[in-house]
Amino acid sequence: MVHSKKLVDVHDTATRRRNMSAIKGKNTKPELLIRKALHARGFRYRLHSSSLPGKPDIVFPKHHAAVFVNGCFWHGHSCPLFKWPSTRQEFWHSKITGNKERDARVLDCLEEANWRVAVVWECAVKGRGRISIGEVVDSLEEWLSSDAKNLHLEGNFL
Repeated sequence: MVHSKKLVDVHDTATRRRNMSAIKGKNTKPELLIRKALHARGFRYRLHSSSLPGKPDIVFPKHHAAVFVNGCFWHGHSCPLFKWPSTRQEFWHSKITGNKERDARVLDCLEEANWRVAVVWECAVKGRGRISIGEVVDSLEEWLSSDAKNLHLEGNFL
């Protein structure tokens, strides 16, 4: 039987609040890595288009395609990078579940508007199960040049 240890926060409430508020929602490291690699291959795109539901991270108007680069924690991905917090469980469950529900609504809205949608999970470019950025961009490039509606990229955790 495995017992989980409850970790005590090393920061006071004000410091933790400041740290958490500094976490970016745009221009994250995984997003920048993917954008830089796509640009190097000659792809041109728009960023965080407010005219589309969910403000996709990367938009390819020419291909009528939108890409979301999702953080595994914030979007509740079922991978080793996601772990439910042991403190304030009700708050985090509500927050992350709400994020997942909003993600599903946004994807539905984009698909109804005939947009093609790709989701690249943080674990695809970070952690033990990551795949090379070249493979990520190869997959995106192949998807953009195809008729496929959706693409879902995540790390390898077999």
